[in-house]
Amino acid sequence: MRKKIAVVGGGQIGQIVAMIASQKELGDVVVVDIPGYVNVVKGKALDLMEMAPHGNYDASIVGASEYQEIAGADVVIITAGKPREAGMTREDLLAVNLKIITEVAAGVKQHAPKAFCIVLTNPLDAMVYAFYKLTGFPKHQVVGMAGTLDTARWRAFIGMELGVSVADVAGTVLGGHGPDMVPLPRLTTVGGVPLAEIATKEQIDRLVTRTREAGTEIVKLFGKGSAFFSPAWSAISMAESYLRDKRRVLACAALCEGEYGVRGLFLGVPCLISGKGIEKVFEIQLTADEKAMLDKTCASVRKTVEETKL
Repeated sequence: MRKKIAVVGGGQIGQIVAMIASQKELGDVVVVDIPGYVNVVKGKALDLMEMAPHGNYDASIVGASEYQEIAGADVVIITAGKPREAGMTREDLLAVNLKIITEVAAGVKQHAPKAFCIVLTNPLDAMVYAFYKLTGFPKHQVVGMAGTLDTARWRAFIGMELGVSVADVAGTVLGGHGPDMVPLPRLTTVGGVPLAEIATKEQIDRLVTRTREAGTEIVKLFGKGSAFFSPAWSAISMAESYLRDKRRVLACAALCEGEYGVRGLFLGVPCLISGKGIEKVFEIQLTADEKAMLDKTCASVRKTVEETKL
């Protein structure tokens, strides 16, 4: 019997999540969106079904407007929300997207209470916290995308800067999904070679800045809307590790309960994702400077979370 993947939100990210999930044959896909958008979602689902013969994949892909259609989902990927626009901070999105995530949480809690839930809605750190509080789900069952996407961007920029394959770049990014996230150059390698041995300090500083501002860079280029290809694949990486029990270690926004001196916040940290969900959070021994940067991003996350009043 195939697994079932529910995608809440059929916009740019949602449709790409549905496409990649189908191509990788992770399971059958249902995409849920508001009633006024349901025909568009159904059309996208049908288009993906018609692509299947050339893509050589077998999956059922449907669009819907009722949460009851997600019943029995193994994974729920939440992309619903207003996208960020030029000049808008993630915090500007808080009020409108908190209302949306409240509705989503109610629907998922009622119809897919056992699903592994991956939240992509911005401001990410606050929205995954809100979803967790509103559903009451256990911590291993709820995760946010922060870290997975940020690390992908860090690796991509290093590959672009140095002219090397991204497959050989290993590293991680900690903290909130915002401008004070914490890339870790000290622990980044290219084919096993420490980054500091093949890149100048100026290059590394430039890479850190670009990674922190990566989302804003794309928003400025688009003028309206935000990234969608890279967030979609980041979500799929997390979902696939759960569905196939791949036991990957990915940086994700997981609930910290003492790790890194943080308690009660979802923060980008290295996590083991298995068929059990978030099985373990790995704690890296940080330098004093790295810990100071992490404390700064934690303060930003806590401020945004407090604004949810949950």
